[in-house]
Amino acid sequence: MTTITYNPRGTYSINITEEIYIQDGEESFKARIYQPEGAGPFPVLLDVHGGAWQGGTRFNGYYMDEKLAESGVLVAAIDFRVAPKDPYPAQVIDVNYGARWWKNESKVYNGDSSSFGILGVSSGGHTAMLNALCPARPDYIKRPFLVNEAPVDASVDYYIGISAVLDSHARYLYAKDEGMESLIRGSLAYFGDEERMKSGSPQYILENGEFERLPTSLLIHGSEDANVPNHIPVNFELTYQSRGGELELVIFDGMPHSFVRDPQPESDEAIEIMKNFIARQL
Repeated sequence: MTTITYNPRGTYSINITEEIYIQDGEESFKARIYQPEGAGPFPVLLDVHGGAWQGGTRFNGYYMDEKLAESGVLVAAIDFRVAPKDPYPAQVIDVNYGARWWKNESKVYNGDSSSFGILGVSSGGHTAMLNALCPARPDYIKRPFLVNEAPVDASVDYYIGISAVLDSHARYLYAKDEGMESLIRGSLAYFGDEERMKSGSPQYILENGEFERLPTSLLIHGSEDANVPNHIPVNFELTYQSRGGELELVIFDGMPHSFVRDPQPESDEAIEIMKNFIARQL
């Protein structure tokens, strides 16, 4: 049996392709696949974009995705349903399905999903963490995915969150206090009301013991993030560890929301941290 090999200082040429991973009547959603050129097997990662639960595309994280793939990680970035047309938990359902699909499909691209990670930015970090904590929650697994008539598991082995909205209710309260109308509208468009913000909050799920798994996690956050105040990731780190999970929080001084998406020295430093984190999971 071939084992996964990954050197975070590896250098690969990459192929970028796309395929439809959800075909739902007339509506379809694509995955953008970043494949290292080589025999592999490569570790497998799913990228979940942000966009205040209302926007964003699979192209959002291209800079990170390319850099990770060039080091020898097989990455798929997916599109999915968004609000207001499709409120919570629609995009969690799609990402849960995407995790199961990518676990199975990655072998076509020389991937080995026995070590499977998920990465999410901003609201994508919220969605990805919900799947990481509750991969078999009944209202998240509504899209069936079967291989040889057996269901595929959506669980992940590790999680990377960048500027992640890990407490959707606390972020809403913060937006109200600061008079940030766009963030207020985005939360209400997706969740509808505060009770659903709580039931769909990773922080609340941790506090209430409703989680199924606690995969090893890495959080990257900018100290000047105006969208997600610092107390949210700090509180999440403490709660995650108190529940027995392993989580590392790295705060970049002076950096804004979702800074890792943009080509700049701090982003490259964060991506190196991500590479080394992935290597340790193997």
